[in-house]
Amino acid sequence: MNKKINKPTPKQPRRSPCPVACSLDIIGDRWTLLIIRDLMFGRSRFKEIVLSPEKPPTNILTERLNRLIAHGIVERTSASDGSKHLAYKLTKKGNALRPILETVRDWGLTWLPGTEAKIGVI
Repeated sequence: MNKKINKPTPKQPRRSPCPVACSLDIIGDRWTLLIIRDLMFGRSRFKEIVLSPEKPPTNILTERLNRLIAHGIVERTSASDGSKHLAYKLTKKGNALRPILETVRDWGLTWLPGTEAKIGVI
């Protein structure tokens, strides 16, 4: 097994040693958890993720996927259809975010009127 230790890069030094701050530096923007959600739902190709309901801009999707790969949350794989296209999948570290997404989903369903879990079950 290939274990990677995620050290801050010179381009993005840690603001503090706080685990909440460090986590939010990686997954705390408006797109990243939605990309992780889509990967959890089985979307694996760039073109599938870009068609999600929120329609992430392609430049942002590319940047976020690269960031998630750099942090060991997502990995590139071969497409399951045997084509030469790349696919993406969550690593064990990425799948560990599932309970966080479930909690955010449940909070939204409870506290934000008019929300519904349509896309799939996390």
